Amino acid sequence: MLKGTLTIILLIISNVFMTLAWYGHLQFAKISWLKATGLIGIILISWFIALFEYIFQVPANKLGYAQNGGPFSIFELKTIQEAVSLGVFVVINIMVFKETDFQWNHLIGLLLMVLAVIVIFKKW
Repeated sequence: MLKGTLTIILLIISNVFMTLAWYGHLQFAKISWLKATGLIGIILISWFIALFEYIFQVPANKLGYAQNGGPFSIFELKTIQEAVSLGVFVVINIMVFKETDFQWNHLIGLLLMVLAVIVIFKKW
């Protein structure tokens, strides 16, 4: 139970960095000292942020993987990763980027993701 919980916590932290690395640069126009950042600068900043993503992602997968004594198969780890990724993105988009209001179709999409997680984890 502890390994599973720690795996999910590490994946959440990893996904915060991932979201910032992948989409944070789209917000540079709102930050005066980053407005003029060119593509190479954006790539380097994103890579630097992504380093922290991997600092948490790799241990999460290693710790959570069943063949390393963790509770999850590779399918389950990837499913958790995708569900966490979408959840973290929604929260950051609403609270930090403030690009779009949360709408009913977003809720339905999230519920379908939860359903996908249930289907993947269901032992038939």
